[in-house]
Amino acid sequence: MTAAVAAQPRKFRQLIAGEWVEAEGGRTFDDMNPFSGDVFAEVPASSGADAQRAIDAADQAFPAWAAMGARARQALFLKAADILERRADEIVRLMAQETGSAAAFSRFQVQWAVGLLRQAAGYPYLPGGEIVQSDTPGVFAMAVRKPLGVIGGISPWNGSLALGFRTVVAPLACGNTVVLKPSEDAPFCAGLLMGEVMTEAGFPPGVLNVITHAPGEVGPIADRLFESRQVRAYNFTGSSATGARLAARAGQHLKRIALELGGYNPMIVLKDADLDHSVDTAIFAAFFHQGQICMNTRKILVERPLFDAFLERFVARARALEAGDPSNPASKLGPLINDRAVASVAKGIEQAVAGGARVLAGGQYTGRCFEPTVLVDVPPHAPIYREEVFGPVVIVEPFDSEQEAIDKANGTDFGLSASVMTADVWKGITIGGQIQSGMVNVNGPTMGGEPQIPFGGVKDSGWARFGRWAIDMFSDLNLVTVSQNKRQYPL
Repeated sequence: MTAAVAAQPRKFRQLIAGEWVEAEGGRTFDDMNPFSGDVFAEVPASSGADAQRAIDAADQAFPAWAAMGARARQALFLKAADILERRADEIVRLMAQETGSAAAFSRFQVQWAVGLLRQAAGYPYLPGGEIVQSDTPGVFAMAVRKPLGVIGGISPWNGSLALGFRTVVAPLACGNTVVLKPSEDAPFCAGLLMGEVMTEAGFPPGVLNVITHAPGEVGPIADRLFESRQVRAYNFTGSSATGARLAARAGQHLKRIALELGGYNPMIVLKDADLDHSVDTAIFAAFFHQGQICMNTRKILVERPLFDAFLERFVARARALEAGDPSNPASKLGPLINDRAVASVAKGIEQAVAGGARVLAGGQYTGRCFEPTVLVDVPPHAPIYREEVFGPVVIVEPFDSEQEAIDKANGTDFGLSASVMTADVWKGITIGGQIQSGMVNVNGPTMGGEPQIPFGGVKDSGWARFGRWAIDMFSDLNLVTVSQNKRQYPL
């Protein structure tokens, strides 16, 4: 029998001023397959000079793009959606190879991004502004929305396709140009792919530029993006720690930044909740994409009369889940993104166990495939009790009163998403209204979302909202007045 021959690594270039170019000096780095450990692709390793070229290209393209009519811009977004939809099967395969995403999550991202592009096609018609009543006789006042200019976009690896498109679509639809820097763990699916789709759709040169960098070499690129006066604002999705540093850098230059950061998302299960549906929802929300989504459920709070029955069924379901090769359509879960992620998850579990926690399911890993893990009796001083561990680990804990559940749900610095499972919808709404979270789902998972919703969090989970609400972030409101009569002045 002949041994299988490994696929040759792909070779990518970056997009600057409408051209696919190498990095300065031809430097590259290896983009790795997280499951096999093989090289997935050879990718340009950019420098600060490359970043400046991209910024200059975006700056030069801005006037014509901002002046383009809404109908012409709309047509480009619709064509991009069609291209993305046509390439769906290919993209699902590539996401498995670069990011370890199993087919279900990859197809969800394609569907979501297609919807985002089609909905954003209407954005060019929305930010027109409004008429403002003036108290000065004969003065007509208008509040007019205008694009900002060049936007710096930084996209993550975990929801690479969906979040890569979300990073660029709203700024572009508002008439801005963009320099996109994707994560070094997913330079193609979180960045270069956006460039391919939008270039094929006919977006003018320089409107979207994509630059990539090797691991550990983001510094010179970040310096150019945050210190250049040509860049007017930023759109970042990633960890809260990184977001805090970037917000400080943006603030030094009085620039705005949209932040969608981490989450420590609680699910509250009341005693009257449907047990089977609650277990189904919790399994999905805790372990989908190996727990590497900012909205994954991190803590399940179950009212004591239902606790034992819930825990028994939930643990059995968790033990039955297996992670495997994400390129296999039968695999429900894939690997963690890299060895650092595996070590971080393992450390969080070890710290909890050292403090008295018990592992009822999982806790082990093979390669980068980590078993779905269920913890109970986790002490409040263990970091995993209140801090996000980006992997397939969830805490299950009983509560005796609704106020106790609310207090435990709020006992974290994060506030992205939460859910309440109950037969009494109004009680769910009442409890949900007391949870410090940007989004609350009654009888639904902490996970999920649609392109048109005001997605975003509170506290350390960030600020700003996406969907059409992103127009407020990525446009300026300018006042224009017209005096119909000669005005009288006191001087």
